[in-house]
Amino acid sequence: MKILILLSGVLFSLCSYAQTDSLYLLKPSQVFDGESMHRDWVILVEGNKITAAGEMSFKLPQGTKIIDMPGMTLLPGLIEGHSHLFLHPYNEVSWDDQVLKESRAERTARAVMHAQVTLMAGFTTVRDLGTEGSQYDDAGLKQAVIKGIIKGPRMIIATRAIVARGSYGPNYKNADLDLPQGAAEVAGLQEMSAEVYRQISRGADVIKLYADYRWGMDGAAAPTFSIEEMALASSIANSSGRLTVAHASTKEGMRRAIMGGISTIEHGEGGDDEIFKLMKAKNVAFCPTLSAGDAILQYKGWKKGTDPEPARIIAKRKSFKSALSNGVTILMGGDVGVFSHGTNAREMELMVDYGMKPLDVLRSATSVNARVFGYGNQIGTLRKGMLADIIAVDGDPSADIHAVTRVKFVMKDGQVAKWK
Repeated sequence: MKILILLSGVLFSLCSYAQTDSLYLLKPSQVFDGESMHRDWVILVEGNKITAAGEMSFKLPQGTKIIDMPGMTLLPGLIEGHSHLFLHPYNEVSWDDQVLKESRAERTARAVMHAQVTLMAGFTTVRDLGTEGSQYDDAGLKQAVIKGIIKGPRMIIATRAIVARGSYGPNYKNADLDLPQGAAEVAGLQEMSAEVYRQISRGADVIKLYADYRWGMDGAAAPTFSIEEMALASSIANSSGRLTVAHASTKEGMRRAIMGGISTIEHGEGGDDEIFKLMKAKNVAFCPTLSAGDAILQYKGWKKGTDPEPARIIAKRKSFKSALSNGVTILMGGDVGVFSHGTNAREMELMVDYGMKPLDVLRSATSVNARVFGYGNQIGTLRKGMLADIIAVDGDPSADIHAVTRVKFVMKDGQVAKWK
């Protein structure tokens, strides 16, 4: 409970610049409230809050602006669960070259544009899991959004993220080079503790750990941190009201992260029934990032829809199916930045393609993400008292998930950012 209360305070600060004199009545064909679909519902917005949601059984305040949305579905603003606003697609510039050759000024300029297109795509909140070499620039970007200097989503930020010394990159296999790294390096409990405190002091809302990476023999993915190291990070973060999340692609990396108090596992290619049962028992959520591998394989020459599916895709389908069948809480987050910002809904389309029901995908992208990230009392559902983060799409995404790409209306914090 303490974690949720403290996190709520963080997100409330994002509302301080909202206008308080706007009145809107939104009248779509149907409303998805974060849990269920409803016909004949309307949403009343006053200032930056929802003051009514349901059938029209209340008196309309004087001066209310009515927006009719025939043929459209109203939803809570979508929540991107795994983004990197300081990255852009690897088929444009490789990850190594973005980290080493692009200035932080350039990367911030790109991030400003990425934030804007993300909001216009209907994603009113992002959990941004590491600047990948851009230090604490996400903290400044978040403040620029809060102050209204730029348009963008609410940001839940991880700042630099934490990796084991020698395990990350860039790494050109040249021992004479001491290259800038894409995350903060630590070795041992003392350095782990100091780095968690440092990132919290610089503005991190969540602490991201790399539980494994490609530092094994011949570049194989292998675990990095011990259970004890991750448990220490989780203990410090939790005592401040923050959560820890883990990049983990190997079975052992996932197991250690789960036992180390991590709240969400990112990627999880090595997950099997045993691991997902453990995640379910420990209430650890899964962010599968289906789109990242899908995009990278296409960059490497896979002709999707023509060529047979690569082994990596087949394995990803298997692990995703295992997570579903074992009742693991599944988040919506695509690792956007690997692919183009503003196309975040690509992950939602793949989740359906991999076997998830459209309505469950909509829940993952709204109420489930909000609850797991600790903001469920403010965003993710359309009900009285919630922040007015609302979008409308053309069609019914519970019948056709592709409708989430047809965003016609975006409201964030009670302010209309897009209308047709």
